[in-house]
Amino acid sequence: MRKPVVIMGIYVADLAFLADRMPVMGETILGNFRSGPGGKGSNQSVAAARAGAEVSFITCIGRDSFGEAARKTWSGVDIDQSFITESESSTGGAFIFVQNGTGNNAIIVAPGAANDLTAQDIDKAETRLRQAAVFMTQLETPVPLALHALKLARKHKVTTILNPAPAVPVPDEIYPLVDFLTPNETEASALSGVEVVDAESAGKAADRLLAKGIGAALITLGEKGAFYKDKQQAQLIPSFKAGPVVDTTGAGDAFNGGFACALAEGKSPLEAARFGCATGSLSVTRVGTAPAMPTRAEIDHLLLS
Repeated sequence: MRKPVVIMGIYVADLAFLADRMPVMGETILGNFRSGPGGKGSNQSVAAARAGAEVSFITCIGRDSFGEAARKTWSGVDIDQSFITESESSTGGAFIFVQNGTGNNAIIVAPGAANDLTAQDIDKAETRLRQAAVFMTQLETPVPLALHALKLARKHKVTTILNPAPAVPVPDEIYPLVDFLTPNETEASALSGVEVVDAESAGKAADRLLAKGIGAALITLGEKGAFYKDKQQAQLIPSFKAGPVVDTTGAGDAFNGGFACALAEGKSPLEAARFGCATGSLSVTRVGTAPAMPTRAEIDHLLLS
């Protein structure tokens, strides 16, 4: 019997605008538009489920059309919705600018109903969390909730992943609760005080993060791959050539979802990081976030190529 992956985070509706550049203040430019399911926690849940994990998601959504779309998204990949709560607040949204040609992005997130999630809601998932192989969360929910959930996971000796996105200030007590910290370059720079631009600087940032008490740092470096470091080993895991880059918006979420799935299956951290890199490399060849997450068959094929 597979042990589940439990993920806490937010769902928002992604409202994406594609253009050659961002307009300056007061300017109007023409572009293209698409919408779809989003939010880091939800995206990571979809990524992990498509990669083969049994996933339970903890969040709060509104009783509105965006909330209905969320449930359809989760039902489509068999994500356990037992711990989805609803509030009278509106389900949140995200403004996403995607640059034509490069796929690079800039994002503004309004969590909406996800901010109504409570510690009591998390406690209701304790039995499921006790059964889990991996617990993962991010920082789009309030930091005290992330701290509460990580403490609960640690109580039951569940492997923990914190994807510190966005890079908001966190209390020092959170770091010893984290087995794997998975920032991107920007987030690693903000948390460590070291500007991360390559594997060498990622190693220096990882040293500072390890000194704070985490078990391991896994810093994503975009097309360069991901840099892993714990107290025994350090290694750059390269990305994969999966096709032309179309949209990088969901790459980090794909990586984290794939990484969590692989850890839950008993793969070593380095093997799981490679699995995560393959998942992320495939996601950037498609448009969108959750809809861009690859299947297990696609990931396995890329890993063998």
